[in-house]
Amino acid sequence: MFSKSKINEPGHKADDTSKPAMPEPSKPAAGDYKPAATPKAKPPASVLSADLHVTGNIKTTGDIQVEGTVEGDIRAHLLTIGESATIKGEVVADDVVVNGRIVGRVRGLKVRLTATARVEGDIIHKTIAIESGAHFEGSVQRQDDPLNGGKRPAQPAPQAPAAAPAGNG
Repeated sequence: MFSKSKINEPGHKADDTSKPAMPEPSKPAAGDYKPAATPKAKPPASVLSADLHVTGNIKTTGDIQVEGTVEGDIRAHLLTIGESATIKGEVVADDVVVNGRIVGRVRGLKVRLTATARVEGDIIHKTIAIESGAHFEGSVQRQDDPLNGGKRPAQPAPQAPAAAPAGNG
């Protein structure tokens, strides 16, 4: 292990060998870093304002609040569709709160249609709440894992028996 020499410090006399060097306070080594015990605060939701028109897909692990228009698919953790918002595409999120209009499929663990919601498309959910006054045209399907499109893990196809040779000899 290396130690810091006092030779280059200001105020050091070269012939001051009578006093033993004071050990420096121990500093944690680079590998000994421990993060603070308090977790980071959750960042606020990204807001797409009412005057914003997005053409294309949006994907985030965070939260989104849409007040404008999106023509494309949206994937997020928490997705809130504002009253003035229109989404034309598939919506996939852990939590989906719809106050505005969606034309397309909705997939979420928790889906909530408020009284001002207008959804034209299928809803695939684990839990759903539809308030009185919500407008909904489509089918509703409950799945344990709606975020993965209800796809089960791929299993190998059963092997077909090999065909017997055509000739009998």
